[in-house]
Amino acid sequence: IRAAWYEGLILLFRGQSLDEAAQAAFAARFGPLAGVLNKHGGSGTHPGVMYISNIVENGKLIGALPDGEMYFHSDQCYVEKPAMATMLYAMEIPSRGGNTLFANMYRAYETLPEALKARLDGKLAMNVYDYAGSATTRGQAAADAPRYAHPVFRTHPETGRKALYVNRLMTTAIEGLDAAESDAVLEQLFDHAEQPGNVYEHVWRPGDLILWDNRCTLHARTDFDASERRKLRRVVVLGEKPR
Repeated sequence: IRAAWYEGLILLFRGQSLDEAAQAAFAARFGPLAGVLNKHGGSGTHPGVMYISNIVENGKLIGALPDGEMYFHSDQCYVEKPAMATMLYAMEIPSRGGNTLFANMYRAYETLPEALKARLDGKLAMNVYDYAGSATTRGQAAADAPRYAHPVFRTHPETGRKALYVNRLMTTAIEGLDAAESDAVLEQLFDHAEQPGNVYEHVWRPGDLILWDNRCTLHARTDFDASERRKLRRVVVLGEKPR
C-alpha cells in the first residue's frame, strides 16, 4: 500500500465501514498521528480525529469547516512539521458538490519554466492560517495567526522527487522578493498548479476512504448546497520539516 501511495500520491479505498479507532489505527501504520491543531469543534473521542461537517445537533455544529468552497492548500503547512498524510472517510455526502480536488505538485514543479525554477531555487515562502478569519478562502490573517516559512520547492524524503510547495489558501509571501513581485509570482504559481490538466476531482460516495500525501499534493473543496448534510472524518499523520 505504501509503495502504491508513493507512486499514485492519493489512494482510494471504496466501501469501507470504519469507526474512529479503526481509522486511527490504519493511519498510524504510516506514522505517528498529529493532534487537532485548531480547537474549533469537530473533535472526536480519539485525540487525532476531527469531523468535517455542516450538521447541527443540539444547536451546535458537530464538525469543522461546515460549508462552501475551500481553496487549494496543504494540511498544516503553517507549522514547522506539517502533515505528512491525511486520511478522510466519507460518512454522509450531499447529492451534488462537496467534491475534493487534488493537484499533483510533482507535475506542477516539473512543468514550471526553467527560468522560474532557477529564480526561486532555495527560496522560502511564508504560510499563514487563521481559522477564525479565513478558514476556507484567502483573507487577511490576524497578526498572531500561526505561521511558518518553508521551501518553495521541497524534496520528498521517500521518493527524492521535487514538488512545488505553495498554495492559494495559506501561502502569503516569498521571502527575499518585494511585496508586489512576491504577489505576482505566487499568483503565477497558484494558477500553474491549479490547471485542470493537473487536477483530479473526486466525487465522494459514503464509505470512501482517501489517503493523500500532503508533501506532493494540494487539495480543495467545491461548493455544495448547505441545506444538505455532509459529514466526513479526518485523521492526520505527522510529517517532517520540509527540505
